Amino acid sequence: EYEGDRNSEGQRHGFGKAQLPNGDTYEGEYEHGLRSGHGTYRFKNGALYTGNYLQNKKHGKGVFFYPDGSKYAGDWVHDQRQGYGEYLYANGDTYTGQWANNKRHGQGTYVYKETGSKYVGCWVNGIQDGPAELIHLNHRFKGRFLSGKPLGRGKFIFDIGCEQHGEYIQPVQVKGIEKEEEEEEEPPMPLEPIWKVSEITKLTPWSPHDEEVLPP
Repeated sequence: EYEGDRNSEGQRHGFGKAQLPNGDTYEGEYEHGLRSGHGTYRFKNGALYTGNYLQNKKHGKGVFFYPDGSKYAGDWVHDQRQGYGEYLYANGDTYTGQWANNKRHGQGTYVYKETGSKYVGCWVNGIQDGPAELIHLNHRFKGRFLSGKPLGRGKFIFDIGCEQHGEYIQPVQVKGIEKEEEEEEEPPMPLEPIWKVSEITKLTPWSPHDEEVLPP
């Protein structure tokens, strides 16, 4: 069902309201039969998008309210979260920064509501990866992350005015003693990187950005 403006060819063109066969509704601008311009789309499941469209796709600035209570406000390209935007998650966490292909990608800040801690740094395809700072209530960690875990050189900076330098080392899996009876092998759990302290100093200006990134 559609009520609204049409052009001389009878296409939806201008402002109109539509009830879609699946129960969704759209109210906003059309061009040559397609949603283009500003509009509000209500999904049957309770989700809602209000913002810009281009040829039926979310494109430009827009806000999406998800059924679980989460919300994204920012840039869209061809129906994907892309560019700069802020996401409020259902658990109260927030991410503010760059996006590509619907994922956190580029520079961004993630705030954990429960602890008040925040990650400020690089993201690759939704995962913490690259130079970053992890800021807690009375200390912070400055270093590099790989696949969501700190790895390599870094330092902990304490508000009392000192730093603990060291590196995160990836421990090696140790095989258990072979058992006589046949048992199904469980896949090994990935081991957490271990922090090794090298020295404690006064505050220094070192940053993970200072180092040349060595090829793997």
